[in-house]
Amino acid sequence: MLRRLSRVFSPIQSQRNLKAAVVHRSLCSAASVALKPIMEPKLYRPPPEVRGMTSLDREAFTQTITVPALRVPTGVLNKVVKSLRKSAIQRPGVPRVVQAKEESSDFRLFLLDPHKVSSPSCFSETEAEALRSFGVAEELQRYELQLTYHNLKSEEVLEAVLPQGQDVTSGFSRVGHIAHMNLREHQLPYKNLIGQVIMDKNPGVTCVVNKTNIIDSTYRNFKMELLAGDENMVAKVKENGMTYEFDFSRVYWNPRLSTEHQRVVQLVKRGDTVFDVFAGVGPFAIPAARSGANVLANDLNPESYRWLQHNCKLNKVENKVRSFNLDGRAFIQGAVKQELPALLKGKAGVHVVMNLPALALEFLDAFRGLLHQEPSCDENLPTVHCYGFSKDDNPETDVVKRASHSLGFPLENRCSVHFVRNVAPNKDMMCVTFTVPKEVLFSSDHEQSEPSAEPAPKRQKCEEATDST
Repeated sequence: MLRRLSRVFSPIQSQRNLKAAVVHRSLCSAASVALKPIMEPKLYRPPPEVRGMTSLDREAFTQTITVPALRVPTGVLNKVVKSLRKSAIQRPGVPRVVQAKEESSDFRLFLLDPHKVSSPSCFSETEAEALRSFGVAEELQRYELQLTYHNLKSEEVLEAVLPQGQDVTSGFSRVGHIAHMNLREHQLPYKNLIGQVIMDKNPGVTCVVNKTNIIDSTYRNFKMELLAGDENMVAKVKENGMTYEFDFSRVYWNPRLSTEHQRVVQLVKRGDTVFDVFAGVGPFAIPAARSGANVLANDLNPESYRWLQHNCKLNKVENKVRSFNLDGRAFIQGAVKQELPALLKGKAGVHVVMNLPALALEFLDAFRGLLHQEPSCDENLPTVHCYGFSKDDNPETDVVKRASHSLGFPLENRCSVHFVRNVAPNKDMMCVTFTVPKEVLFSSDHEQSEPSAEPAPKRQKCEEATDST
């Protein structure tokens, strides 16, 4: 914690020549722009012995620094703090106001950021005028401040520990109480230390894991290792007003897709029907049901299927969602095929969501010749929202071309493409939205075989599924 020590240096007198002060302030401002730090590196210089540390020793980061301070009467303290908030020291766990030893209780020391204030002339005109109006002398005192591990940012700790010149990351995806990291090879020797730092610096995080393998199993759950904390993988998260629970180690959940989930659900109207082909634990299906849609949701992973049912009950939509545990193609050729004829005769919208970006475009061929009897009109043909990854220089053109190939029908000028997010350098996630052409849905050139009751894991195996839900 912070150690409060007495003033040890004599006051620095304020500038009396206003012209000189203005010039000095300009120089302070220019220096601030030129030397603007990324994460205050000069305020804290880590001891050299922490470099290369693999087992976290928090005490080793303790260091005493000197910062400027103003002696402020307690009667105007709140006004001064408010007027000089831009110049105040900003550190985790460091108070801006302290009581110095051998100091009257009628005064306090207001700590300032040494990068912004090195002399009284560095105060802005507004700040200087405020100090004069409050009767506070523009005199700086030096205060010895003890910084500990608890006052450091995670980036500072990791930058001090990892070898110089190597990337430092403290970024992670948060899933409830779990922090999920994707560490690079050079960071692996420090993985347990990194995990502990992330847990220390992020309240509510009690488990830190690292993805160990991007090659996924049939069921889209990736292998991970525990870096720090308790090995409790059952997470509870809230997204767009819904609550979800699931075993993060056995299903896939991507917190970066909340905006996309909401975008698509907002296209669904009360009374519409939604077929969610790769439903996961329900981030599309459940809010769609809550908005008044009738939902048929499917996932091949038995764990996802189980948590999907659990989340439907948790959000009180179990009567609006029919769940299935099938291969995506079997679901389209089974439940979708059975329900579509009646739906095509109605007026409510029909949506098919296919969120398995690594493979979903390949499943579009399941719509070829799906139905046999063509309706008298085509006003209510289903709308498909199909996701895909693209590494092409023109991802929009690429995903439309691949979707057209799978459907056996050109979709150019008959679809829209939405950019979802950048997954990795030169790899984008896109969503192609189109109405299934009746030439595809009722084609006699493609006979559909009866779907198997058994899942077809080989067809749905996903090599990049860690990006796909």
